[in-house]
Amino acid sequence: MSAVPSARLAAVRILTEVYDDRRSLTQASAEVLPQISDPRDRALTQDLCYGVLRFGPRLEALTGKLLNKPLAARDGDVQCLILVGLYQLLYTRVPAHAAVAATVAVTAALGKSWARGLVNAVLRRCQRESEELLARVDADDAASLAHPRWLLERFRRDWPQDWRRIAEAGNEHPPMWLRVNRLRGPREAYLQELQAAGFSAAAPAHTPDGLLLDKPTDVARLPGFAQGRFSVQDGAAQQAAALLDLHAGQRVLDLCAAPGGKTAHILERGIDLAALVAVDVDAARLARVQDTLNRLGLVAQLRCADAAHADEWWDGVAFDRVLLDAPCSGTGVIRRHPDIKRLRRAEDIAGLAARQRELLDAAWRVLAPGGMLLYATCSIIHDENNLQIQDFLARHDDARLRPHVASHALEWGRALPFGRQILPGEHDMDGFFYACIDKLALSLPAAQSAD
Repeated sequence: MSAVPSARLAAVRILTEVYDDRRSLTQASAEVLPQISDPRDRALTQDLCYGVLRFGPRLEALTGKLLNKPLAARDGDVQCLILVGLYQLLYTRVPAHAAVAATVAVTAALGKSWARGLVNAVLRRCQRESEELLARVDADDAASLAHPRWLLERFRRDWPQDWRRIAEAGNEHPPMWLRVNRLRGPREAYLQELQAAGFSAAAPAHTPDGLLLDKPTDVARLPGFAQGRFSVQDGAAQQAAALLDLHAGQRVLDLCAAPGGKTAHILERGIDLAALVAVDVDAARLARVQDTLNRLGLVAQLRCADAAHADEWWDGVAFDRVLLDAPCSGTGVIRRHPDIKRLRRAEDIAGLAARQRELLDAAWRVLAPGGMLLYATCSIIHDENNLQIQDFLARHDDARLRPHVASHALEWGRALPFGRQILPGEHDMDGFFYACIDKLALSLPAAQSAD
């Protein structure tokens, strides 16, 4: 690996790991981006990676029309290079001649000079025939909406009136939300500070601590990040802390807590809790939670363990509130993580639903009677959300859905029979699901309660 790869070479290396090795974009980028010293090249690398993954199904379908025969499996890097070139031609302002020349030049850096003529011919043909070829490609919804076919079918099944808009939202560039740390000052004061520094933002009513920037920017440019004035967190994720209905003296548990945004938000509300315990199975991600707490000046008890195995981390003292931010398909945050289109498969949903069921039962075990469980996912698939909660309530006689979560009086999302769903893009938020479940105290048997 060269010491300082060009932006296009770096993008190909990252994308090859996503496509061929099934690594996440975050994981693959973490190894390559630090080698790029020029901020402009880093930005271009990221744009190329996100763009190829965002529009991958359409670009792949177009590649199939442009190649006479598929490339060999060992030439996945050349395939990714072609996708990088096509993305530049179709979706960026890079001059076509520069995009073609710079992309073709990468073949030498890959050690595959034989592909130079092939890549050049494919991109030149795209320039000449793109209108005709795209008309043929876009006859297929999977290509025109740039989503895997199985995922579109799930969207269509679960959201027959909204599926197309959901897919279109998944192809958009995500907005940048901030969460103001109210312990360091009110939202209005920080909004004024932002405006004085030349940044424009809105303060939506449905997120009392949230600010929505007009344009995304590097957090380092915003005032007060290092001092803990704010964090970056989507408006949908910011709903969790309020839904927990926190009160002084409560013991609170955050399961699957990393990277810690919701943990921090709970503490930022300034309620005198008896304890806040955050559990996550990934030690590296749990370290990020600690880093976040340190920056914000907050304290919580962190435990590295599998949340489903309470005997490994629970001291036997029940919690008054449990937040379970369950691992899920991530189908509500595709616009932020377009590699989901490539990495997620239809057969994954059943396994994720089984894991969610296991975690729900574990969370219920450590919740005190009279307490409340808040179940959250960033999915929009019913099997992980509405149907998951329906199944949970059927298994637990002492569980009741808190009615206000299914009320149309809320200012965000839409009511489902067993929870509340935000679809991607609604109120400029990510796709998220919430369900609040109260744990009832079991009544005495009828023979003992007759008096």
